[in-house]
Amino acid sequence: MPEGDALHRAARRLQVLVGQQLQVETPHPRAAVKQLAPRLDGRRLENVEAIGKNLLLRFEGGLLLRSHLRMKGRWLVFRRDAPILGRPWLVLRGDEYVGAMFNGAVLELDRGVARRLGPDILADPPDFDGMLARLRQPDQQREVGDALLDQRLVAGIGNLWKAESLWLSRVSPWRRLAEVSDEELRATLEEAHRLMHGRLEGVPGHAQVYRRKGRPCPRCGAGIRSWPQGDDARMAYWCPECQKGEEPGTA
Repeated sequence: MPEGDALHRAARRLQVLVGQQLQVETPHPRAAVKQLAPRLDGRRLENVEAIGKNLLLRFEGGLLLRSHLRMKGRWLVFRRDAPILGRPWLVLRGDEYVGAMFNGAVLELDRGVARRLGPDILADPPDFDGMLARLRQPDQQREVGDALLDQRLVAGIGNLWKAESLWLSRVSPWRRLAEVSDEELRATLEEAHRLMHGRLEGVPGHAQVYRRKGRPCPRCGAGIRSWPQGDDARMAYWCPECQKGEEPGTA
């Protein structure tokens, strides 16, 4: 699934359209029924920004278009005269460039979702105090790995960066929020920001625990474990030695 850094990269690419009156098309029938093209065609694109896993496109007249890529969506930018293969959900034609969204999943005029998101992990500067305050509001018996994926608490962290940041801060994804100190939570958030910002800026790297079940931990050599977590059964990855805590299925 595209995570926060992927949306920020898309927002950067789409800046070439900001300030222009756009021709808007919705070639895919699932997007056409939303009647977005008649509402947006000919309007000036005023701003594009990423907040968490959401891409927000602000058009003149106060219209805010929200895009969420879910598992397979993507935004691409082409020269205006380049062919576009396939059937995108949305096409934004500017003077020299065209932005196209494929495999739309969520594409709608925003109904207030953006206002309900937590602080963006990739904000500059990130609001770590605000994130901590939100993480302390819900049920403190919730597992920290599950809580980090709740976009209402912290926007932008996905399964990859959850696993990697918890490993770096030596916190088990299975520990309850009540068992995790503010210092540990902040360290985890800081690692997530550092990793995601590095990926956004093209810093090379590779996963230490994500999708490495059974392989040796790069820090201590113990076998990496994995287990579904949360209501959505997203797979957690962790080292049972470096990230000690109650193991799943043992309660």
